[in-house]
Amino acid sequence: MEMYLPIKSIHMLTAYITAFLFVLRLVLDATGKTTWRKTPLRWIPHVNDTILLIMAVSLIALAKFPVFSMSWLTLKIVFLFGYIATGAVAMNMARPKNVRIIAAVLALAQLLFIFHLAVAKPMFW
Repeated sequence: MEMYLPIKSIHMLTAYITAFLFVLRLVLDATGKTTWRKTPLRWIPHVNDTILLIMAVSLIALAKFPVFSMSWLTLKIVFLFGYIATGAVAMNMARPKNVRIIAAVLALAQLLFIFHLAVAKPMFW
């Protein structure tokens, strides 16, 4: 259990980095600076998100969380899948701009809800 706090800190840091990188890429696309797609900024978020996921699974294993009996954690996982799906649509240049904007807003809303659930840990059932 002595590793819990360092792992949680890494998990939180990578979550903040995920949000920052997603918003940064959205802003770059919105301002017409799509050359980021040919730089390491294209793959760095994937590396960061892999670390984020490894830390999340490690926290669950260390704390022995009963994942699906904790409503906030279950919802966090559901919204994570939603964020991934809508984020992928928002980043897809082949999609129409209005679809990408709606997807970006939905992805950001889900990301904010994930952060809220992580902090508040409300019990719904």
